[in-house]
Formats: sequence, C-alpha cells, structure tokens
Amino acid sequence: MGFERVEYYFGEISKIPRGSGNEKGISDYLVGFAKEHGLECYRDEIYNVIIIKEASKGCEGSEPVILQGHIDMVCQKTLESEHDFTKDPITLLIDGDFLHADGTTLGGDDGIAVAYMLSILENDELQIPRIECVFTVSEEVGMDGAIALDVSPLKGKRLINIDSEEEGEFIAGCAGGAVSNPVIPVKTEERTVTSADTAIRLSVSGLLGGHSGMEIDKGRANAICKLAEILLACNNAGADFHIVSLSGGGRDNAIPFYAEAVLITNEPERLEETALSLLTDAKKEFAETDPDILYKAEPLDIKELLTGDKCDVYTQETAGLFIKLMNALPNGILKMSEDLENIVETSLNWGILASDKEKISLSAGLRSMIDNEVDKLIKKIEDIASEYKATASVSGRYQAWQYSKHSPLREKMIEIYDKTHEDKAKVVVIHAGVECGTIAAKIPGLDAVSFGPNMYDVHTVNERLSISSAMRSYDFLLEVLKEI
Repeated sequence: MGFERVEYYFGEISKIPRGSGNEKGISDYLVGFAKEHGLECYRDEIYNVIIIKEASKGCEGSEPVILQGHIDMVCQKTLESEHDFTKDPITLLIDGDFLHADGTTLGGDDGIAVAYMLSILENDELQIPRIECVFTVSEEVGMDGAIALDVSPLKGKRLINIDSEEEGEFIAGCAGGAVSNPVIPVKTEERTVTSADTAIRLSVSGLLGGHSGMEIDKGRANAICKLAEILLACNNAGADFHIVSLSGGGRDNAIPFYAEAVLITNEPERLEETALSLLTDAKKEFAETDPDILYKAEPLDIKELLTGDKCDVYTQETAGLFIKLMNALPNGILKMSEDLENIVETSLNWGILASDKEKISLSAGLRSMIDNEVDKLIKKIEDIASEYKATASVSGRYQAWQYSKHSPLREKMIEIYDKTHEDKAKVVVIHAGVECGTIAAKIPGLDAVSFGPNMYDVHTVNERLSISSAMRSYDFLLEVLKEI
C-alpha cells in the first residue's frame, strides 16, 4: 500500500463537510473506519477521536508514537461560488503538481494529516511501534479540541503533529493565542427615503488574504480595516450616509480579502470620489502584496431595502461608534521577537465583521510567542472597546509552545531527513499556532515535533497542496516510524 491510499482517503474525507463546529460527520467516518479495521477507538462528546493500533510483531518493545492532526478546515469561497459548506463536498482539481479546490479552500490544512494517519492505520505490512492517532476538532477556531482532549488512553511520550506547510521545516515552537470578540449594541431608526436617496454597496475587494499566522508578516491589506478607513474618510469629509449593514471576512485566523457596507446616501458621487482618492494611495502602499486591491461604490436597488418608503438604518451615534472603534483598534504586527530573528512576537488580525439590527460583531485572532502578551492584548482591546460602548469577550485561549533546545525525536527526524533528501532540514519557531503546546501541557515530558508537505495560500480560496511534496513527506513519515 503506497501513496495511492493517501489520495483515496483525502478524496473520501473531502466529500464530508467539516468546517469548524461541524465535525460530527467526519468524526462518524473515523469511528466507522476504526470499527471496520478492528482498532481501539475513543470519541468524546465534542467529537475528538483517538484511534490506536498496537505495535507490529517484533516492534512491541518500541516506545509508542502519537500522530496528531485536526479534522476541521477553514471554509472560504469566492464571491461567485454557490458552495454550501454545511452539505456540499469539496470539488478537487489537479493542475500539474498541485491539488486545489473549485472556488473554495481545499482543506489540505489539515486533511492531509487525516489521510496520512488513515493510510498508516490500515496498512498491516508496516513494521512500526504502537501508533496512537489523535484527530482533534475546532483547531481553526482556537484549539478547542486539543484543550478538551482526554489524553488518558495515550501511552506515548513522542508526538508527531502533521500540520506544517513547508517540507523540510520542523516546527519546534509556536505562538499562543486567543480570539477577541467585541460587540457594539446597535440602535436603528427609520429613515424616510426620498427620490434624492441612493443605495450603494461600498466594498473593498481583490485582496490576497491569507493565514493570519503564516502570512501576517507579508504586509497584506486587511479588507475590514480598509473599509473602516474609507468610512472614516467619508465621515471626515462631511458626506451624508447612513449604514444599513456591514460585513466582511469569515474567519478570525484568515486575513479578510473582502468587506462591504450597504449605505443609503444622497451623495453617492462624493462617497465614490472619497473612496477612489484613498484607493490611489492604497495601490501604491500594497503594490507588491495586493496589486489587485479595489474600492468600489456600486448602486443597489433601493426598493429591496425598503418597507414602504422607509428603511431601517443605524443611528449616526451607532455608525460613529463603529467607525471610531475600528480605526482605534490595532491590527497586524504589533511586535517582532527580540530573541528569534525575523519572527513575529505579537500580532492580531480582524477577521470577521458581521451585523444585524441588534449588534455589530467583530472577531480578531490574537497571537504571541509570550503568553503574557496575549493577556495584555486582550485587556487592551477590552479597554478600547469600552471607550466606544462596546464589550469584548474572549474565547479559544491556548498556550504558546515553548522551544526546547533538546529533543531526541526532532534530532532523529532531522537525521533521517538529511540522509534521504538533497536539501537539509531546518528547525523553525512559527507565529502560527499548532496544537503541540496545548497537548504538551497535558502530557508531562512530551517530546513533540510538527512537520508536513508544501502547502500554499492556506485559509484562502487559492489554497493548494503540492502532490509530489505530499508523496515525499508521506514516505519520510513511514521511514521515521520504522526507525524510531
């Protein structure tokens, strides 16, 4: 059994919707797999799954190995896509060496880990130690699965996390983080619409987006923040407008590539002129990172917003609070590490903007290599929010994974990599989060490493997996399991 089984299982799990919070289907699949293959299996109430396969004959004296990955995926799609992540399968496409999806995220993060583990678990020809495969939920929304994981079935003290995105890099530490969720209570008023009024959609689009941990240092534009800048400029210019709705992004851990405000105005030309004047500067600022950035003020059918001749809009107080709050909040890189070269220490990403007639909701992914800095940032956001009559709750708090100079597992994996590859392995500490730190806090003395094949533009609709790299990484993993 070779890599074709990895391809098979990746195809099978791609048929199962598995956005964060919707993991029951994929969890059921894993439990069914374990039963079909007569393997020891545990599942908890939030759908984490542990599947255990005892050591091959002759390997009973070897120490167990924990393999781990998460079963949820980030759900992003193009503006044109009609894909429903709650029921539709991911449509897989091959373009040369790359596997990608049709108009959506691929789910290679972290579906490739699931496919690797299932392929290993079914293969009775391998001579390997006891394998304890841990499939966690809700990693993409704050490590919730790893936080709740019951590790009592596990005997292993060596963990290989398969959630890295660059072949040959061995992750030995990562940032901790949390999700901050400011909410502004909304006050609305009925506006009588006249023939002088126009409905427009003010939008920011064409951005590259990306993973808020891996790409936060690329200087890419944040659509939600840019929308708030435009609204502030329109406000400062004295333009007359009334907000009907606000939306943008989709995940706190994905840099948003689109945001919009639906407005009622009697000065559409003025709003458009203001937006386009800012776009000139934005084109220069983001010429390298987001060359296709676009600000638009498009007319809408105002009748669709009306009840009779009236439309519910946010009061000027509510609109002003949002605009001022969003422009007062920090975003992006806050501090670079003083100890690790070219590594971001602390950052945040405003990834979600949503609104209804009761509230305007924001969501940001906070990250730091130093746990105390996350706590400080949480407090800072709470203080700023309170100045603008907003409250900020916190969810998904997880620990940083501190770098250890001595790791027998890492050293062995590097030795094997260097003798089987032309290039040399690299040890890195990353600003993105992996579950090693959270699991290590539950298993004293755990020796952990994270690795994986080449993946690009994860958490975006351009996500793609290198097939050749996935093959090499799978062969490498099998070699590691044979030798450790």
